Amino acid sequence: MRLLKLPRRGELTAHQCFCIWDSVERLLRGLEMAEKDKPWLFRTYAGHSTAEKSNALYRGNLAKGQTGLSVAFDLPTQTGYDSDHVLARGEVGKVGVPICHLGDMRLLFDQIPLEQMNTSMTINATAPWLLSLYIAVAEEQGADVTKLQGTVQNDIIKEYLSRGTYICPPKPSLRMITDVAAYTAKHLPKWNPMNVCSYHLQEAGATPQQELAYALATGIAVLDDLKGKVPAGDFPAMVGRISFFVNAGIRFVTEMCKMRAFTELWDEITATRYGIEEPKYRRFRYGVQVNSLGLTEQQPENNVYRILLEMLAVTLSKNARARAVQLPAWNEALGLPRPWDQQWSLRMQQIVAYETDLLEYGDLFDGNPVIAARVEELKAGARDELKLLDEMGGAIAAIDYMKSRLVESNAERFNRIESNETVVVGVNRWEQGEPSPLTAGDGGIMTVDPEVEQDQIARLNEWRETRDEGAARAALAALREVARNGGNIMPPSVEAARAGVTTGEWAGVMREIHGEYRGPTGVSASPSNRTEGLEEIREAVDAVSTRLGRRLKFVVGKPGLDGHSNGAEQIAFRARDCGMDITYEGIRLTPEQIVTRALEEEAHVVGLSILSGSHLPLIEELMERMREAGLGHIPVIAGGIIPEEDAKRLLAMGVARVYTPKDFQLNRIMMDIVALVEPGAAAA
Repeated sequence: MRLLKLPRRGELTAHQCFCIWDSVERLLRGLEMAEKDKPWLFRTYAGHSTAEKSNALYRGNLAKGQTGLSVAFDLPTQTGYDSDHVLARGEVGKVGVPICHLGDMRLLFDQIPLEQMNTSMTINATAPWLLSLYIAVAEEQGADVTKLQGTVQNDIIKEYLSRGTYICPPKPSLRMITDVAAYTAKHLPKWNPMNVCSYHLQEAGATPQQELAYALATGIAVLDDLKGKVPAGDFPAMVGRISFFVNAGIRFVTEMCKMRAFTELWDEITATRYGIEEPKYRRFRYGVQVNSLGLTEQQPENNVYRILLEMLAVTLSKNARARAVQLPAWNEALGLPRPWDQQWSLRMQQIVAYETDLLEYGDLFDGNPVIAARVEELKAGARDELKLLDEMGGAIAAIDYMKSRLVESNAERFNRIESNETVVVGVNRWEQGEPSPLTAGDGGIMTVDPEVEQDQIARLNEWRETRDEGAARAALAALREVARNGGNIMPPSVEAARAGVTTGEWAGVMREIHGEYRGPTGVSASPSNRTEGLEEIREAVDAVSTRLGRRLKFVVGKPGLDGHSNGAEQIAFRARDCGMDITYEGIRLTPEQIVTRALEEEAHVVGLSILSGSHLPLIEELMERMREAGLGHIPVIAGGIIPEEDAKRLLAMGVARVYTPKDFQLNRIMMDIVALVEPGAAAA
């Protein structure tokens, strides 16, 4: 830099002084801007209908400034079924994109250069398979596979606890997680092979301490298993490739402290338990989707403020800032967001990153005694819980315990909202408001054309008919042999992807070798100790049970592939505490199975819970089967994210009551059940 010769004192006019100062200020500002942090990756969790339509959505979002992809797969894909399987009925393309084979994956990423993309795939039980398809498509594009960047979620443990898209038992599932990690260590060095997902733990009611402990215990279980699959010299780098996917709720100070606690605890665990010396490999690397649990059907426009505040929890603190952020849309409690809704959430990220000065400063909270005290409190609670899990044998051995604790914590959360101890604006306080113009016209949500399912099945049949059947059979045989002998399933899975094998066929081999698994429900038969405030309902249940000649029998079922079981669990939990005889067997039942159980148990009421959007075809089939079984007189109630027009159609089918997220008063639902069983009891 050339030095300036400055005039002597007294030789400058006021104007010259101003000009020099202005130049210096601009120079300093330029240096300051040069040191501004890079923003996190901007993502939108998206996918629906078909691979072709999802591809158009992705390319549109990238053109709007999104910097990474986050792929949502439909439930059949997540649970290892082809689109024409009986359990896939009504589920195809509803909560994500259906991917049955290489042709679907090819369409999904058409004109999107994967070598240049950072892709997050929210997939767990079928993670090895979807990653294999992704690799096969990248190869077709001519990409250097070693340069692929992204993340596959691949966290089965949280599926047993909260989301429900598992297939196999825990031990072989853990083996598949570490198979992916070991394969990427050799072939995809920039890929994150496992994304410990605490997001759904919070959705299932986890306290911050539980979320910390259960997620960290999952990471420990994976690293313990992975240690024997990679060379010792490669292990530290693999620790550095494990990432996390977290949730940020509305209590954004606590949530920000939780993220600082996560960062410090992971550094501590990787250093002391695994002896990782390189600081960059001990870094807590995480992406986030902020909380959907707190989005309200009532006054949904308020959700925009909730989403913004929750995003601040994971961006304000530089030392615990998310590496990638995806935001829900304001209307997700109503149904499927439209492209405009997703754009609105993307713009929120861009405004915070580019219009504010957030990225120009160091950590705003270092040295703050209030923050430090809260972080230490959270760490202490998490350490206590981790110690207990360790004594139980680790995360895999403690699945039943963790599930029951989550159900209990969620019940306490519901109780606080019902009693107004926890204020939710527009729900239990300030409920009166102006109608929202945002929901006018199309109802504020996007709907999936019911013809999509048949179109997808037709393409699937065409794929099967035109592929090299011999190559597909040979690939499946090789996959079966490796799975049976305990080898790494990734190489034969990639070969199967190239050979045209389908998602259902790949998962069928896993089911054949390892068996299927029925996860714990977290709802025991014994009432809890927290029955305060339920006396009136318990008396009503006792009275109607006496008139019926036996205990009121309530069968709760989840038809289809929807694994969001929180609502069903809380209904069953409360019904049990109110004195009803409940049957709740968990997720993934066919309408036929639910009707059979209602017949065997001589049910007085049948309750259904569906949040995936498949309520119309599944409940229609169930109502038909109820009538055919002579159970047409048994009242059926339904709950879920059900638009008003769909609710009318369900009532026309004969459904007695329809409940949506706005119906948070569980005690009122319990009294409705009593009234439906014995109308005279309601009057009494």
